[in-house]
Amino acid sequence: MLVALSVLVEAADRYLAAAGMPDYCPSGLQVEGRAQVGRIVTGVTASQALLDAAVEFQADLVLVHHGYFWKSENPCVVGMKQRRLKTLLVNDISLVAYHLPLDVHPEVGNNVQLSRRLGLAVEGSLEPGNPRSVGLVGSLAQALAPREFAALVAQVLGREPLLIEADRPIRRVAWCTGAAQGYIEQAIAAGVDAYLTGEVSESTVHSARENGISFLAAGHHATERYGVQALGEWLAQRFCLEHRFVDCDNPV
Repeated sequence: MLVALSVLVEAADRYLAAAGMPDYCPSGLQVEGRAQVGRIVTGVTASQALLDAAVEFQADLVLVHHGYFWKSENPCVVGMKQRRLKTLLVNDISLVAYHLPLDVHPEVGNNVQLSRRLGLAVEGSLEPGNPRSVGLVGSLAQALAPREFAALVAQVLGREPLLIEADRPIRRVAWCTGAAQGYIEQAIAAGVDAYLTGEVSESTVHSARENGISFLAAGHHATERYGVQALGEWLAQRFCLEHRFVDCDNPV
């Protein structure tokens, strides 16, 4: 079945309430391709590898979490950017991207999707009073030793997380997917036993140790694989589309 590109993008924009959330890049349609969509490819980042997979699949649209045109990005269309855009334009493929709106969504968002896989019951926001907070706080059904929780994360995500281990069991957890190590201060203020994110900074280690909480860096890419898959499935079911998720491996 084919659906108009404008209808599909409008539905996704509305579902994610993308227009009401400031971000570091444009939300929604970033590169316009053919007017009708029947096949979509989803992935974390609109890398050349993902675009090549979309061409092979004969996709009409690529849907990602990390798209293009970031505020700090060089605007010149040269080198890597030229090659990526050329692949999309020559093959008449649209690029649609949602960054923060996909992180925070209560159903298909990266943080909610990760919590479901780890068995974390969501209790509330990592930033009290902010209904669109990126991070969440929740709890495990039963307390685990830090290394047991790290083993669970490794099993779910398929990669060993970096673990800074505190001397106490983990029951309450704060988490925020991606490069959100800076939210460790909010996690400490929330009184949790552990904070889980994708990346780590040198200072994060000291913050965790000196405040007596466990910290896990499980990979930016690995923690953000699930939101875009869920959004892709939502669109595919709603519009009877063919959908394929392509996991372009990234160790970070």
